Amino acid sequence: MDLRSVRGCARSTVRNYQGAVRQFCDFVTNPAYGWAEECLLRFGAPRSRWSTTGTRRYMPTKARANPSNAPSLDPSWRRSSTTPTSRWCASGARDARGWLPTFRDATLFKTAYGYGLRRNETRMLNEVDFGPNPHGREFGDCGTLMVRHGKAKKGSPPKRRRLTVWQWTPVVIEEWVTEVRPGMRHAHGPALWPSERGLRVGLQRLDSRFAAYRDALGLDPALEFHSLRRSYITHLIEDGYDPLFVQQQVGHEYASTTAICTCVSSDFRTRTLRRALDATVEAAMRPGRAS
Repeated sequence: MDLRSVRGCARSTVRNYQGAVRQFCDFVTNPAYGWAEECLLRFGAPRSRWSTTGTRRYMPTKARANPSNAPSLDPSWRRSSTTPTSRWCASGARDARGWLPTFRDATLFKTAYGYGLRRNETRMLNEVDFGPNPHGREFGDCGTLMVRHGKAKKGSPPKRRRLTVWQWTPVVIEEWVTEVRPGMRHAHGPALWPSERGLRVGLQRLDSRFAAYRDALGLDPALEFHSLRRSYITHLIEDGYDPLFVQQQVGHEYASTTAICTCVSSDFRTRTLRRALDATVEAAMRPGRAS
């Protein structure tokens, strides 16, 4: 209760803590190690198991997703991602102090959505992290992305390489790198997203700016920065990409984790059903098929 309500830890964090305590108790109470006799000899009392069902917080499912968070499935977001960022900031063109950070934020959000990035993965990007893809020459110098600060399994390196999948992504990035970023105060550093006061934009800045734009556009208040990642996963699935490819793109170890982040629209389910029914009817009516 303290971790969730006071410290604000995520469900996955609480579950990891519970798992560590449970494994420690299994080790201490295992008769193969002789800790019961050692406790009786040193303290005059046998060991007791204090991590039980009654002391652990009940979590009925292993899903890590927060049910209050949903991906941004509004088609207008996908259309706005293909729009040149300069149009987003046309109203602030006369004020460089407000125009540059706004342009940076818009490009940052598009990049996070275009590659399905987490907050820290987006924040820690450097300009040199982009490179060409010999199998996707149409993307130019932005065919691949090396995510150097991705989330990794304990004891394993992060899954770093991401492939560019949409044609508009290199256009947005190149516009920022070549035309706008050099005008930032701290553009001399390696960070792709310099802030107004430092070499790299902060995590709290990402949250506050996303919330400000979300509220200004009248979007669902439940949306957060991570919703861009869920939207990326969902839209790839809806566009017909192989689920294993999507899983590897976002760096998930298990397909079940990718499934949790997928929330296809009702229109997609209807279209999928319609295609299956049409294919079945077409096969049944094919000439030469035995009745």
